[in-house]
Amino acid sequence: MKARVYVSIKPTILDPQGQTICRALNGLGHKEIASVRQGKYFEISLSDHTSREQAIKILDEIGRDVLSNAVIEDYRVEILDT
Repeated sequence: MKARVYVSIKPTILDPQGQTICRALNGLGHKEIASVRQGKYFEISLSDHTSREQAIKILDEIGRDVLSNAVIEDYRVEILDT
């Protein structure tokens, strides 16, 4: 089973890296880009004997406690049906 965990900066938190990317894109001629928010993406493989319910529980814990900073970031888990 595979899963994806997406981590992004909360909407209320400034994103200086996203702003820099936006300015760079505008400077390269992509004037239609109004804003950019950056984040992190993790693709995780789980062992075959892991149930979907176990995977959701484990990945939620990992997303909350390891992959994101709860003060400034949100995360979401996506289980891929394979």
